[in-house]
Amino acid sequence: MGLFDRIKKAFTGEDPIVEQQNKEDAQEEKNILEKYDKGVEKTRKSFSDRINELFAGFREVDEEFFDDLEETLITSDVGFDMTIALSDALREEIQLKGARNGEEVKNLIVEKMIDIYDQGGEPDVSIAKNPDGPTVVLFVGVNGVGKTTTIGKYAYQLKQAGHKVLLAAGDTFRAGAIEQLEEWGKRVDVPVISGKAHGDPASVAFDAVKEATNGDYDYLLIDTAGRLQNKVNLMNELEKMKRIIQREIPQAPHETLLVLDATTGQNALIQAKEFDKTVDISGLVLTKLDGTAKGGVIFAIRYELDLPVKLIGLGEGLDDLQVFEAEKFIYQLIKDVVEVQN
Repeated sequence: MGLFDRIKKAFTGEDPIVEQQNKEDAQEEKNILEKYDKGVEKTRKSFSDRINELFAGFREVDEEFFDDLEETLITSDVGFDMTIALSDALREEIQLKGARNGEEVKNLIVEKMIDIYDQGGEPDVSIAKNPDGPTVVLFVGVNGVGKTTTIGKYAYQLKQAGHKVLLAAGDTFRAGAIEQLEEWGKRVDVPVISGKAHGDPASVAFDAVKEATNGDYDYLLIDTAGRLQNKVNLMNELEKMKRIIQREIPQAPHETLLVLDATTGQNALIQAKEFDKTVDISGLVLTKLDGTAKGGVIFAIRYELDLPVKLIGLGEGLDDLQVFEAEKFIYQLIKDVVEVQN
C-alpha cells in the first residue's frame, strides 16, 4: 500500500496510523500523534489557510488558477522545483480524470504532492547500528540550528532506551560550544569527552573513540564545528576526524546527520545543498518544526535532495525529538484541507 493510500485510510476511519497490538503501544502511538499534531500546527494552519484561500474564489481550472497555485505552494516553502513538478503533474491528472469542481481539484493537489514525495518509495529513516561495537554518529550543521540540543536530546532518548552513551565535544571552534555540550551531559547524565577551546577536533574524536571502545559504549555522538562559510577547512577537519575514527572503528561514522533549522525555510534547503557538496551526509535532522510555519520545506528537501529526514524536533521537551514518519507528518499537514470520500 502506497503512502497516499495509507493516509487516505486515515480519513475514512480505517486508520493504519493508529492500529496497534496492545494498549501500551496504542497509548505510545497516541502520544506520538499528539506531538505531531502540536508540532505541525503552525505549518498546517499556514498551508491550509493558503490552499483554502486559493479555492475560496475557485471558478475554473485555467492559467490564472495555475499561476495562483504555484504562488501558493512557493510561499508555503514547498520549493520552486517541486512546485513546477506538481503543477505539471496536476495539469495531466486534471485532464485525465476530468476534475472540474474545487474539492476534486484540491484533493488531486494533495494526492500529487504525496505521489511526488513518495516517488522511489519511502526512504529508510532508521539510524544505522554497528553490530560489533559503538555506533558512531557525527552531527554537522551551521551554528544556531540546534545541533548541540539535538545531540543532548538524542543522548537522553538512547539512555532511556537502555543504551550506554558517550558524547564528544568536537566543536572546539565556537565559543561556549564545549561548555554547552558538557552542560547537556550533566543534564541527561551522560559523560562527555572534551578538549581545549580552539584545539584539534580530531584529537577529541581520538580520545572519544578510545573511550567508547574500551568502555563498551553502545553509542558515541560527536558534535562538530559549523563553519559552512569556509568549506575547505570544514572538509579537511571532518576528513581528519573520520580518518582518526576509522583507525579504531573501520566502518564509522555509521551516520553523518546534518541538522537544519526548520524556521529558516528555504535557507535550510540551501544549507543542505551546500553541505551535501562538502560532506558525505547520510540523513537530516529538522529542528524547531513546532515554532515555524515553514515545514513545507520537507517536501522541497525530499524532491531536490536524495537525503532522508531521519529526525524532527516537535517541541522543547527531552522526548520531543522524534523519528520522522512521512505518513504522520503529511496526515497532520493536510487534515484541514483534504476531503476523502468513504
